[in-house]
Amino acid sequence: MNAAGDPMTRAGFEYVLEKHVRAAAEKLPDLKGRSVSPHQLRHSCAVIMLQATRDVRKVALWLGHSDMRTTEIYLRVDPSEKLEAMEAVLPPSLRRGRFKAPDALIASLQG
Repeated sequence: MNAAGDPMTRAGFEYVLEKHVRAAAEKLPDLKGRSVSPHQLRHSCAVIMLQATRDVRKVALWLGHSDMRTTEIYLRVDPSEKLEAMEAVLPPSLRRGRFKAPDALIASLQG
């Protein structure tokens, strides 16, 4: 809602968002020249909500979607994030890492 109590337009929200991104860029130089859109905020919020609730239905309700397929669009994430999430639930013996050869193997190769 704006000061008059009317709902904010999309253009109005984009204007306010851009103003805050410019102000934030003064303190966080990495933001300078970057585009931040309402869609990006909505996507990030949806992913965080899914992580917190583990319930796509709750995310759909919060976003106001009547069709779960619409919500799924917002929940797509970067493949590297998917790998990190999978690794978080893998047993340590199956996780990625650097191979460290046992001393006995090194000794047998050197001998």
